Amino acid sequence: MTATVFRAVLDALDRGEPAALVTVVEATGSTPQRAGAKMALLADGRLVGTIGGGPCEHDAAEQARDALRLRRARLVTYDLDDEAAADTGAVCGGRMQVYIEPLAPAPDLYLVGAGHVAQALARVAVETGFRVHVLDDRARYADAALYPAGVEVIVDDIAGWLGRASLPPAAYVVIVTRGHRHDREALAAVVTRPLAYVGMIGSRRKVAHVFEALVSSGVTPEALGAVFAPIGFDIGAVTPSEIAVSVVAEMLAVRSGRIADPEVARATLRGRQAGAPGRV
Repeated sequence: MTATVFRAVLDALDRGEPAALVTVVEATGSTPQRAGAKMALLADGRLVGTIGGGPCEHDAAEQARDALRLRRARLVTYDLDDEAAADTGAVCGGRMQVYIEPLAPAPDLYLVGAGHVAQALARVAVETGFRVHVLDDRARYADAALYPAGVEVIVDDIAGWLGRASLPPAAYVVIVTRGHRHDREALAAVVTRPLAYVGMIGSRRKVAHVFEALVSSGVTPEALGAVFAPIGFDIGAVTPSEIAVSVVAEMLAVRSGRIADPEVARATLRGRQAGAPGRV
């Protein structure tokens, strides 16, 4: 049974879907399962394995759904003795502690543009658990030899490829092309999609011009409000490597839930100093 649960979790992560692993870590007295019993909650709501069925398993599944939503592990105790057992309809007494661990797949990061910043970003992102894809229309920059092993490099028209691509909702998109027009076209192709993170490099002035042009073309201010731009935490970054650290730090804050909604993103932007280095 344990192998079946692990296989289901690994298959889900390979598909790019989250899952929650539920494990009985302590069982005393008469309980439906012993320590080590496992169950997985998959993204489509299916349960694989069991921790004993009944009210405890039903509650653990609900707790797992909540843990996935909040992206936080939790330890839950179920007392099945005496009056508590009678109230829940359990047929056995005892006590179980259940550890519920949300598991997220390696998120896909699409680097739109393949210049020096993208090369530095790819190195840091791979080391911090992102599955990296690089897109550019220039073959001399979109060269697999310039990137870590395992990075997918795509040579194609930027706006055209983004318009055709089916990006997963958990994907991160970082726009670092060679010019304002390419940045604007790339952002227009992804800004209305349900993605985990969309960021664009540039000075405040450039960002304002790009946003104004997109609003004129019909993009709502609400959609643009979810875009991280200027991109990255303000750490005074100047070199491509420093910019990469600031951008990946921001993405990790999103991935961990430290920055969870567009309002926080806008507050972050307001807190940055105008004309920060490394955003031109």
